[in-house]
Amino acid sequence: MEFKKTKLVELKEKFDSIINTEEKNNIEFWYARDLQTQLGYKRWENFIETIKKAMQSCENAGIPVENHFREVAKMINLAKGAKRTIQDYMLTRYACYLIAQNGDSKKEEIAFAQTYFAVQTRKQEIIEDRIKLMNRLEAREKLKESEKQLSKNIYERGVDDLGFARIRSKGDSALFGGLNTMQMKAKYGVKENRPLADFLPTLTIAAKNLATEMTNYNVTEKDMYGEESITDEHVDNNSSVRSMLEKRGIKPENLKPAEDLKKLERRVKSESKKIAGSNKLPKNEMN
Repeated sequence: MEFKKTKLVELKEKFDSIINTEEKNNIEFWYARDLQTQLGYKRWENFIETIKKAMQSCENAGIPVENHFREVAKMINLAKGAKRTIQDYMLTRYACYLIAQNGDSKKEEIAFAQTYFAVQTRKQEIIEDRIKLMNRLEAREKLKESEKQLSKNIYERGVDDLGFARIRSKGDSALFGGLNTMQMKAKYGVKENRPLADFLPTLTIAAKNLATEMTNYNVTEKDMYGEESITDEHVDNNSSVRSMLEKRGIKPENLKPAEDLKKLERRVKSESKKIAGSNKLPKNEMN
């Protein structure tokens, strides 16, 4: 999910506004009721289910749940001076991160929170960089799914794995101005056994995905059969996407390669572990 800078600033300010600090141990924490609002959940009954999933994820990771989730009671004011006690939770950064991971990532608040709570600093530029990295990972996953669907579609139409590789390479050649998959790997310095897409910038990954989705649609809609007709379709679609990019002054083969996605994934996982091992809730319960 792409964020315009103004929207990112707005979301950052909202999440910054609900930070609490336990002064004695200088520990940052969040109240679940506050987080519920910022994540776009209208009903506590729905949000508590997400919290429970996050607690299960914490337990599955072998991390003591009580270090990051603590149930507390909160007093709220009602009409005519009446008061009522409601359920709430104190949450560490890691707890908030797990809640975001278990939320609906289609919601922009959730997508932002996944990045916001993953970084150890609230500096906007670091959050922006992290969002760019996560957008690339998301784009790569979408391409994997569309290529997997294409492989399945054409297998049912008389094309084997080698045929699929040839179709994909000729599609790449159309997208990259005559350079096929192996030639692009050589240009980017990618090993033969690694997928080219793991080293492509987000824009190129998205372009490949669009062309592949178009091929998937037309192969099914037009009930195509055989390698030749499907190859022509995939080449046409990649050529159309390239033409669109060229009109905006972009040639995919001239874009710089991006960081190896495998390294990026390892770094993301490593950062997640660091979050879990950072601040823990104080032993003395606070209400």
